[in-house]
This record gives sequence, structure tokens and C-alpha cells, in this order.
Amino acid sequence: MTHDLLHEPLIQTDRGWHSLPGLLASMARGEVQGFPALRPHQRPAWHMFLVQLAVLALDKAGQHELPLAEEGWCAALRGLTAAFPGDAPWHLVGADRNLPAFLQPADPGGLKWSPVATPDALDMLITSRNHDIKREIARQAAPQDWIFALVSLQTMEGFGGAGNYGIARMNGGSSSRVMLGLAPARVGSAQVDPSAWWARDVARLLATRQGPEGKALLWPEPWPEGRELELAALDPLFIEICRRVRLVVQDGRILAERSTSKGPRVAGKEAKGNTGDPWAPLHVAEGKSFTLGEQDWTHELLVRLLFKKDNREWHAPPLARSHAEEAREPMLLVAEAFSRGNSKTDGFKSRVVPVPKAMVAHIFGEKPALVAAEILEDIAVVDLALRNGLATVAAGGDREKLGKPHYARSLPARAALRRKADALFFPELWLRLAIKADADFAPLRFAFLERLAAEARAEFHAALPGIPCTSLMRPRAEVRGAQALARGLYVAMRVYRQEKADA
Repeated sequence: MTHDLLHEPLIQTDRGWHSLPGLLASMARGEVQGFPALRPHQRPAWHMFLVQLAVLALDKAGQHELPLAEEGWCAALRGLTAAFPGDAPWHLVGADRNLPAFLQPADPGGLKWSPVATPDALDMLITSRNHDIKREIARQAAPQDWIFALVSLQTMEGFGGAGNYGIARMNGGSSSRVMLGLAPARVGSAQVDPSAWWARDVARLLATRQGPEGKALLWPEPWPEGRELELAALDPLFIEICRRVRLVVQDGRILAERSTSKGPRVAGKEAKGNTGDPWAPLHVAEGKSFTLGEQDWTHELLVRLLFKKDNREWHAPPLARSHAEEAREPMLLVAEAFSRGNSKTDGFKSRVVPVPKAMVAHIFGEKPALVAAEILEDIAVVDLALRNGLATVAAGGDREKLGKPHYARSLPARAALRRKADALFFPELWLRLAIKADADFAPLRFAFLERLAAEARAEFHAALPGIPCTSLMRPRAEVRGAQALARGLYVAMRVYRQEKADA
């Protein structure tokens, strides 16, 4: 019972079960629209794995078109592992531990192995209290559950303590591998079309290739203890492994065994994640890859990565940039990663931003950067008005006594306002970018400010009961707080009035 990925239909889609070559052929024909057993946090790893695998296989075979038949893909995949005529690197369960298995290096001997009962326990997900996603519940796991868990672990995992090293494609063991890219949308929806997305990324990357540039698949390579692979010896699209894992069959069930290593599989620490990953933003000055850290995909963060006007901080990844052919259809900006801390994650973070057809070709031009900066300024001035209003209430209406503790009382309301502004940001950006006449810009900006102001007033009144103040001073505090809010909002509207006068 080897579970051969090249021949056995182990992977379920909405169009039935497929072998790995059969899956790639079905996606090339645009048929696959979903993977029912794929967990949400596994999507970026699975997409990147399938794209890298397809590009590496076709490039080595000298092909630049996606095969539509399973046989073509099978031959191309075999070309990546020609040193193994028995196809051992494509067997999910290796019959011989001295040979590699799918995403599992050969056992070099002399290691201590510990059992892993379920694929979700093998997966890279780390939670602090076992309540975000429960562990070790997949007792009736199918082979594909182990496939998805292996891909997630071996291509996305970070440092997990002594002997458990992370991947090379991120800036440090407590960082995260980020996927930031453009994806075609399903017709008439704001959901990703997985087949079209995969085909788009494969075609974009194949167009830049001129043949293999180093080792491509790392699990067939021997892994003696203490031996690391040099980054310079690897193809930029190499598919890595970071952990020693072997799947076995006991009493008719697949189980896993894992061991530790004396060092990382790839000697990539000095690269800081700059490995040629086409989905990773790179820091302009330091050349390091972006890590999400303990934050979310807010509009402020996406502006930093994609639209920052002055002193540009980040290079947008190649697969987040539009191609001339893509201006005909609406696209989706997909941002996904784990919010990672020290040997833990703060959860899987995903954001999908619809990009209208008219905006696709201009998403990285000079105008989006200018307009994005203006929208951020509008949000900031309304946020400041809300902060000052609530801080004045917290100070009992005494403006002379305003200090950090009083401003801190405004934080929950400001966070709520920021969430509402976050939902409004990109629709507002597309609206402003679509304007053709200068005279139409000021009314649109005013309407946005009016909407933000209404949200600020609502948050102000909702927060008042929770701000402590002596009953004697409360009437004065609330009146003066409302006045401070009104003054701040007047400043925001005055900007609009000046623009209208200049026009």
C-alpha cells in the first residue's frame, strides 16, 4: 500500500477524484473549482505547491503549453525524479525507508522517531490554547488529508523548538511565508477560480524561465545529519522540505513518524527569505521578505506593500502585478499568511479584495499611490476628531488635563471606526480612480468624509457610557467632548470646501 500519486485517484475535487497528473490536467482544462477536503489555512500552500510543481516539470521537459491530458503531466512529473525509476518520490507511503517518499526524505539511519496519529497533528498549525482549530481530531483520515498536511508542513512551517527548523522562504523562524498575488475571479462572483488562478500563475512564471537552474525538488535529495543544502545550488522555484517525516501503515491506517535534525535543510538564514518566491513582497533597502507578524491584512498594510507613494518600502511580488492580457477581466487581490509569533501563530489571516476590470491595468501606477494616500489622510483626520472628543470626556471636560490615560479611553471606539473605514477603503479607491473629470472628485471625497463622520459620531455616542467620569462633571464633559468631535470633523470638511473653491 504505497498510495502512488502518479496513478491513484487520491485527491478529491468538485469534479471527482484525481491522481496528481490527472488533477493538473483537469485544472489545465479549467474544470476544477474546489477541493472539498482542503482546510482554509492550507489553500496558499496547496496553490503555491501546484504552481511551482507545474512550472518546474514543464520547464525541465521543455514545454511551454499546459498539457490537457493526464499522460503528458505524468511524463513531465517523472522527468523531475528520473533517478528513481520506481517513482518512490511520488509514493505517499514509502515501502523502503532508504528511499524518499512524497515530501518525505529518506531515513539516513540512527534517528529517534516519534509517532503522529493524525494529519492535523502533523500540520504546521500551532495554537496556544487548542481552541482556534482543534488538534488530533482527524482519526478517520483519508490519504489526501496526509497529502495536504505534508504540503502545509513542509512548505510553510517555521521554527518549532530544538531540532525542528523552519523553511528557508521566510525571514526567520518566527516569521511567515506570505502569499500576495492577483487571481482571476469566478464569473459573476468575488470568489477565486482555482483552476484559472493556477493556470495564470503557471503561465506567468513559465514565460520567465529558460531551463532548470538548480535542484528543484528537495525531498528526493539525501539528507545526512548536519548536511545543509546551499541556496545557490537550488532553482529559484525549488519545492522544499523542512522536517524529517515518514508515513507508515499500521493496522490498515496511515500514521506518521517524525524526527528532528541538527540543522535546517537549506542554509538560507543570511538570505532573510529572499529566495525568489514569486508571491513574497521584498523590502527595498534590506532585501528581506515580508512577514505578517502579529497583525492582519488591513488597508494600511496593503497600502504600505502596494501603493506607498514616497520612499517606497516594499517591492510588490511578480505574481501580484498585472499583465496586459489581464485588463479584460476583473481580478482579485489575494493576501494570505499565518500571523506568527514565537513558536505559535495568531491564526490564519486571509483577505481577498475585488479589483474591477477597469482598475486591473492601473493598480500599480502613480495615480493609485496618490489617491490611496489621500484616502488615508481623510481617515486619519476623522480618527483624530473621534480621539480628541472621547479623550475630552475622559478628562471630565477639562482640556488642560488631557493626557495619555484619557486618550487611551478612545482606543476601542477608534478601533471600531478603523474596521469600518477598512471595509470602505478599497471601494472608495476604485471609485476615485475611475473619475475622469477633476470637478467630480471633490463631491466624491465629501461623500466619503460625510460617511466616515457619521460613523465617528455613532462610535462617539456608543462609547460614552463606558467612559468613567464623575456624575457632577459628566454634563460638561459630554458637551465639550461633542464640541471637540465637531471641531475635528469641521476641519475635515474644510479640506473639502477648500478643494471645491480651488476647483
